[in-house]
Amino acid sequence: MAYLDANATQALRPVAREAMMAAWEHTGNPSSVHGAGRAARRVLEDARETLALRFGGRPAGLIFTSGGTEADVLAIHAMAPNRRIIVSAIEHDAIRAAVPGAAVLPVRSDGVADLRALATILADGVQSLLCLMLANNETGVIQPVAEAVALCRAHGALLHVDAVQAAGRIPVDLAALGAHSLALSSHKLGGPAGIGALLLAADAPFSGPLIAGGGQELRRRGGTQPVALAAGFAAAAGAPDDATRLAALRDAAEAGAVAAGAIVIGATAPRLPNTTCLALPGVRADAQVIALDLEGVAVSAGSACSSGKVATSHVLQAMGLGVLAGNAIRVSLPWNASEVDVEAFIAAYQRSTARLCAALVDSAA
Repeated sequence: MAYLDANATQALRPVAREAMMAAWEHTGNPSSVHGAGRAARRVLEDARETLALRFGGRPAGLIFTSGGTEADVLAIHAMAPNRRIIVSAIEHDAIRAAVPGAAVLPVRSDGVADLRALATILADGVQSLLCLMLANNETGVIQPVAEAVALCRAHGALLHVDAVQAAGRIPVDLAALGAHSLALSSHKLGGPAGIGALLLAADAPFSGPLIAGGGQELRRRGGTQPVALAAGFAAAAGAPDDATRLAALRDAAEAGAVAAGAIVIGATAPRLPNTTCLALPGVRADAQVIALDLEGVAVSAGSACSSGKVATSHVLQAMGLGVLAGNAIRVSLPWNASEVDVEAFIAAYQRSTARLCAALVDSAA
């Protein structure tokens, strides 16, 4: 199997596995004051410091969560009381489901947030929280977060960044962006699933926990912290990115797909080096995913966070792609992708699309 669905999850990095194995030697609860508890606490706090510094924040500002979804929801819960919430039209469902009825920031046809529209929305002076992802999980299009932050701060608004797909693929630095908070997810980096983090800037408000309980995480998130997962998360985050190599592989995959009739979505915008969104006019996305799976290649149609269903992408609809929004697949290269994987994808894509397009012609005849 050529696994090309990294934006859903990645293989565990060896350094993360090693860090977790070492951490599992500590049996203490990190909240306990005895020696075993203190040893576990040291592992946890070392991981916290590593992650905070890696992503441009303060150790005291990093809250461990169960994943990126909880980090997003916690940010909204903690920072948005009595504030209008503005959500970009391409946000992940973790954000969209948390704030039904939120004001929507449109995107341009290339998938980039419309900053002129943002300025118009903020001009009314209503205290707001903007949720704008750093890079889209379906198209890989990178968003102008720093510019959006400047607009928000000029109007007294807050900005939360979902950096789940960007982390480990492009530079991610909370201080450099100037945002108020940043959501992260371990398994998107090649760390273990089941842990993420919310990184808060020094001036970010925090009204209270989403999950109450004991005094963990400075009373900002109840529940015993998973020490080994935190160690694996930090180890994975410290791995060097491989942007140049992955971008070359992505470009090769795109060239092979375009030769078979595909259209690259968001091609004119800055994108993640590992991600391409490919539309095949007239052929349903689910048919393409299944055909490639039968060829031994794993890709996806949009976000994986939809209970296994394949539906028309709200991201591509927001870009104004119309019926083409139902014809696109996502190819996302993992950290361990190889030329062999890409060659397998190109061959499988060209074979399967030839069959699918021929079937489409036959059905129309």
